[in-house]
Amino acid sequence: MEALTSPSEISRIRAWLLAIRPKTLIAGIAPVIAGTGLAVHHGVFTFFPALAALVGAICIQIGTNLGNDYYDFVRGGDTEDRVGPVRVTQAGILAPATVRAGMVKALGLAMLAGIYLVWVAGLPILWIGLASIACAVLYTGGPFPLAYHGLGDLFVFIFFGLIAVAGTYYVQGLSWSVDAFLVGSGVGALSTALIVVNNLRDIDTDSRAGKRTLAVRLGRTLTKLEYLFMLSVSISVPLFGWMVLDWPIAVLCSLLVVPLSVSPVKKVIGHAEARDLLPALAETAQLVGVYGLALAAGFALG
Repeated sequence: MEALTSPSEISRIRAWLLAIRPKTLIAGIAPVIAGTGLAVHHGVFTFFPALAALVGAICIQIGTNLGNDYYDFVRGGDTEDRVGPVRVTQAGILAPATVRAGMVKALGLAMLAGIYLVWVAGLPILWIGLASIACAVLYTGGPFPLAYHGLGDLFVFIFFGLIAVAGTYYVQGLSWSVDAFLVGSGVGALSTALIVVNNLRDIDTDSRAGKRTLAVRLGRTLTKLEYLFMLSVSISVPLFGWMVLDWPIAVLCSLLVVPLSVSPVKKVIGHAEARDLLPALAETAQLVGVYGLALAAGFALG
């Protein structure tokens, strides 16, 4: 856990930055950027819907982070033994009610962006928006928290991959695209890899707390294989799109993630302690960002 002097000595701004976890927001930003790049390639780019999709995605990511912080505390999932970024509720930096209120506000802002997008693109976006907001809460909250039952990885792949990319494309082009779903599977796979590292790091503390993540259910060896599989999916997507779907060759610049993945793969495969995975978490987040930007640039330039 990050060293802190005392909760009372932390400024309000820093407290909320710790709660929001800005480094994780790339998981919400990357799919919107990739979907918008595809919209540019297909000649359907529209600025304000793209901007609203970005705002909504960031707010949902923040709401998910705050909900995770709050619900893991009240369920006993976060303890002093946990290794990783500070959880403000567990550390006593912010009151549980304050964090919960922040979650509600973030998801409320996402709803405002969603209202505009429904006006632009119609009922399909209404159902997508409601499902996204509901799952942001149900990720660790509600009577059947997804992360506690091994469904967190699937949630991330679907909502921060398939739906985020395809939905971003839809609000601009007003149609569904096979290309968008394929791009979404690549971005979603890398975002899932980010969760895999997080859950692998927390496998012991989660198990003791009764948090049955997929990593807890699979064990360390299979979880490491899941990480490698997700990286393989992300790498295969631009190759398949270029060879089969006539994507521009420029999308292959997204394969920059291959050399960048060497370091986190070594850490994931060879880690001895939970804290050894902290650099791998940051490096995997970097992969998500580079991949989303590279795909967007490849489509736009192509």
